[in-house]
Amino acid sequence: MYARVATFESDPSKVNDAIELVRSQVESGDTPEGLEGAKMLMLVNRESGKGVGVTLFEDEEAMRRGDEALNAMNPGGTEQRTSVEFFEVPVHTVS
Repeated sequence: MYARVATFESDPSKVNDAIELVRSQVESGDTPEGLEGAKMLMLVNRESGKGVGVTLFEDEEAMRRGDEALNAMNPGGTEQRTSVEFFEVPVHTVS
């Protein structure tokens, strides 16, 4: 398993807007090309406005395709992407 970890900064008063934007995209059921089979975690610190998006992929090639898809997406006016890193996930208990 592989992970793409992106960090975001937002005005703390706009954290709920960012959450609702991501929820509406996920709940639409319309998975963007390149993100099929990916799993996602969204972590937020409501006080600072900092967020972390962890997207999990079955293999490295899927992560590369997913990275292209996510880079093409605009976080919108609610937040700014500040970094993206890639990791191998040798141990996981989340299913």
